[in-house]
Amino acid sequence: MRLWRIENWSNHPVAAQREVLQELVTAAQYTEFGRRYHFSKLFSVKEFKKNVPIHEYNDLKPFIQRMMNGEENILWNTPVSWFAKSSGTTSDKSKFIPISQESLHENHFKASKDVLSNYYKNFPSSDLLTGKGLVVGGSHQISKVNEDIQYGDLSAVLMQNSPFWGQWIRTPELSVALLDEWEEKIEKLAQVTARENVTSLAGVPTWTLLLLKRILEIKEKSTIKEVWPNLELYINGGVSFVPYKEQFDKIIGGKINYLEIYNASEGFIAAQIKPGDDGMLLFTEHGIFYEFMPVEEYGNEHPKTVGLSNVIVGKSYAIVISTTGGLWRYLIGDTIQFTSINPYKIKITGRLKHYMNAFGEEVIVDNSDHAIAIAAEKTNAVVSDYTAAPVYFSENNNGAHEWLVEFSKDPDDLNKFITELDVALKSINSDYEAKRHKSIALRLPIVHKLPEGTFTEWLRSKGKLGGQHKVPRLSNERNILEEILAIKNSTVI
Repeated sequence: MRLWRIENWSNHPVAAQREVLQELVTAAQYTEFGRRYHFSKLFSVKEFKKNVPIHEYNDLKPFIQRMMNGEENILWNTPVSWFAKSSGTTSDKSKFIPISQESLHENHFKASKDVLSNYYKNFPSSDLLTGKGLVVGGSHQISKVNEDIQYGDLSAVLMQNSPFWGQWIRTPELSVALLDEWEEKIEKLAQVTARENVTSLAGVPTWTLLLLKRILEIKEKSTIKEVWPNLELYINGGVSFVPYKEQFDKIIGGKINYLEIYNASEGFIAAQIKPGDDGMLLFTEHGIFYEFMPVEEYGNEHPKTVGLSNVIVGKSYAIVISTTGGLWRYLIGDTIQFTSINPYKIKITGRLKHYMNAFGEEVIVDNSDHAIAIAAEKTNAVVSDYTAAPVYFSENNNGAHEWLVEFSKDPDDLNKFITELDVALKSINSDYEAKRHKSIALRLPIVHKLPEGTFTEWLRSKGKLGGQHKVPRLSNERNILEEILAIKNSTVI
């Protein structure tokens, strides 16, 4: 049944999207937000876009705060008692994304079933469900604003609301999975799951690797396949998997499948149909209506967006969504490119505010991830994590990019790594190549090799250790880089 439905919406995505928008507007027409923007009189996509402005989080924050105080019929027409605490960035301000029952069942759970259905379609003899699934997720907390309102990382919200049968196929038990203190949690996760028959893993690569290394220490084994011989799938998301694949291949020590998903706090948006696919299939029947803003429109007073019918393969867009959680024309902040339009497949290329463009070079995270991977391969290195920011013009020097890199295996030659990084960026990004010409605008990158644990220490200092938290790859400002450099230069790591 699900395979037929998947085929239907993937073959007729524009019709599926039109129906989703109609259902969203109809459901919310008598909410406070719906009355303000005359939802009852909106009968086309054109009218919807004309009436409702594009929102960022701060625009919707007053409405969300009232919902967290227990008010109903504000952004959505059914009671909302769960909020996902977004950790897509490391800013000090948390975002609380409303999660309605419709968000859970029509989006997150339905999309998860579709991922599983496609997996079994591709691997009909899979033993995935004969063992346990290990999710390296976040923590669970109760909101202090109202005892009836609860919030946590998205993974925690999904765990708390998953159907009873979901508890049977997951490890560890909730009391361990939802521990707040990350270092204690990693230890308990390792101790408990090392004894289980784990057939699948899911989580952000950095924290998943940390857990796997601890499990190998506990079991005194050299590869994860010796601990979990039936492991067959790792589902990853949150950051690009490109810089991590070599590390996973080595630590796992055997053939498994890798699937990328795009499951944000705001909604489950896309997933690879099968391992190795170029791009993730956009989920068009799952309670989210999509618009795509060309990135050059960002910052305009009335930014233009296009629908699926008008997107262009390879062009950079910011995703704008309207959801069953009450987010209306909401700018997530992620940037994507379409890799295919039949069917519609996307890849995440970065964040609207995570890029380097101090000199017109327009380097995005997708560029830097691939360049880092190429430089690592050329120098036999393994990169654990990195961040970069511009060095601006001074009296004595022109500009540069400054990189902070943690290696789990050092390069044969750091200077060669720097050269290969530069060459790779030039081959990937023509704007960067032009600015590097004869070093007129940009000189050779500056790369600092960080002691192991520096990034973790910075995340700890921000109260952002664990779960879905991650170091921003790129920034046009130097504040993050300077903070991390200060940790490197201190005596305590």
